[in-house]
Amino acid sequence: QVQLVESGGGLVQPGGSLRLSCAASAFTFNYYAANWYRQAPGKERELVARIASGGGGTSYADSVRGRFTISRDNVKKTVYLQMNSLKPEDTAVYFCNVLSAWGQGTQVTVSS
Repeated sequence: QVQLVESGGGLVQPGGSLRLSCAASAFTFNYYAANWYRQAPGKERELVARIASGGGGTSYADSVRGRFTISRDNVKKTVYLQMNSLKPEDTAVYFCNVLSAWGQGTQVTVSS
């Protein structure tokens, strides 16, 4: 069973940047695609970005394409989400997901 721990959230002004990290415990992490989701208050959880097991294939929600970049380091068993040009509407709890495993989430707040 994969266990995931997110970090890197916080408060940032509009236009700022944050990098989220998701550390996995299982050695088989490298075999699977990984996802970042987010959930804003009163809204459903939505898929933000996905990366293939080898890191070569990525996809993004329309709302973040061109601003966010997902990447992974299979040696460190970590997935990253680089978030640039942040907007207030990016405010949410961000979750890492691999197969049926979810992290505890990390809060991102974009506000002046």
